[in-house]
Amino acid sequence: MDIAEVARRTGLPSSTLRYYEKKGLITSLSQQGTRRWFAPGILDQLALISLGQAAGLSLDEIRSMFSPNGEPDIDRELLAARADEIDALVKRLKAMSDGLRHAAACPAPSHSECPTFKRLLKAASSGAIERRWNKSAPKPRNRS
Repeated sequence: MDIAEVARRTGLPSSTLRYYEKKGLITSLSQQGTRRWFAPGILDQLALISLGQAAGLSLDEIRSMFSPNGEPDIDRELLAARADEIDALVKRLKAMSDGLRHAAACPAPSHSECPTFKRLLKAASSGAIERRWNKSAPKPRNRS
């Protein structure tokens, strides 16, 4: 199918498809004139790229999940590591959400009188919350 049809079916601009090709994520079969042509499997490849991006993977990480012929060659360790990162982020966000909900519904006459709120402020001001997050968070990856 030609690049215009791929763009129409995926909602991706042709410029993105050309960029993905330049980065080695996809391969066109040929260029007839100025149009690129792709095999029908391109739609599955683009879906995998979209899924990887939604999971926060870099284009280089996504590219590594394709064999030279464009078939998926999934790095299970990379996916497990990314899932661990997402789990740690969810845990941190849940703790923040719980703290905000408590502050919003706190029955104390003033937040300065609430023991729970005082503990949250003390932890935040001492850096304990951030240290706890940094200790449990996975190390950042090189994301090119």
